[in-house]
Amino acid sequence: MKTILIVLVFFLIMACDTQPDKSVPAEKIYLNYTEAAIDSAYNQSYWAPNREHVFTQLNALKEVSKSGIGKPERIQYGDSESEQLDLYQPTQTNAPVHIFIHGGAWRSGNGSGNTVYNARKLVEKGVLYIAPDYQLVNNADGSLYPMVEQLRNSVVWTYQNASKYGGNPDNIFLSGHSAGGHLGGVLIATDWSEYGIPADVIKGAFLSSGMYDLHPVSLSSRNEYVTFTEAMILDLSPIKHIAGINMPVILAYGTQESPEFKRQSEVFAEALKKESRQVELHVLQGYNHFEIIIALGNPYDVPGNLILKQMGLE
Repeated sequence: MKTILIVLVFFLIMACDTQPDKSVPAEKIYLNYTEAAIDSAYNQSYWAPNREHVFTQLNALKEVSKSGIGKPERIQYGDSESEQLDLYQPTQTNAPVHIFIHGGAWRSGNGSGNTVYNARKLVEKGVLYIAPDYQLVNNADGSLYPMVEQLRNSVVWTYQNASKYGGNPDNIFLSGHSAGGHLGGVLIATDWSEYGIPADVIKGAFLSSGMYDLHPVSLSSRNEYVTFTEAMILDLSPIKHIAGINMPVILAYGTQESPEFKRQSEVFAEALKKESRQVELHVLQGYNHFEIIIALGNPYDVPGNLILKQMGLE
């Protein structure tokens, strides 16, 4: 009996020793973030439980907008299937031009007419509105380079062809949201002289809820579908290329977004100010990541109004 008790005690001790020590905190991998925390910080759905309701509302707004401004002209701006854009032509000539870069975590989006709601406020003001598609990362072996190069080509195409559709190539503005905010940041830091167009081709940019430093993003679960390399992180982090940004920039984020999307905009704004760039940072009270998409299309809401104001159309 005594032997049995000793054996039982031994196994109880061994079982206790193999249990995880809950007193040891999880390792921090970036700032004050654990791996789980940074994963959630780059997953906007975690912070927006009403996401599906917002998309339902947005789809309804798209249908209403189609009845107001019609369908876009679908144009091939490059050689590949993904290099197409939506173009809404103004009724006037010499119209200002606006290029919108859609989001979708670099892996979703595209399709004719998807930005019609966002376009309406500008089209009704007489703007030539352009929304380019681009190759999604899941079709590019995890690389962001192809989409960046395609979007640069779309800017070149816009400059070279705007006048054919009633637009003024010397009055081009740009906006982007989420992944589109990041990509817009890359575009405004581009040396356009290498593409044979004026260095100041983009006159102003509105970037909302974007990512401007890819290093912390590369530590999140997004690295499961994006092949982050040191070169790509450096090349495609707008905060590393502020010297190339020479136009007014408006940054915005919602108070209900994840802490990283807030921090990214704040740090980028500070970096731009430090280098004496023209920048405004707007904190949108009460908005989450997806609600901003609806606010962008409303000319009377803060984001939509800021875009109109930047273009001199308020």
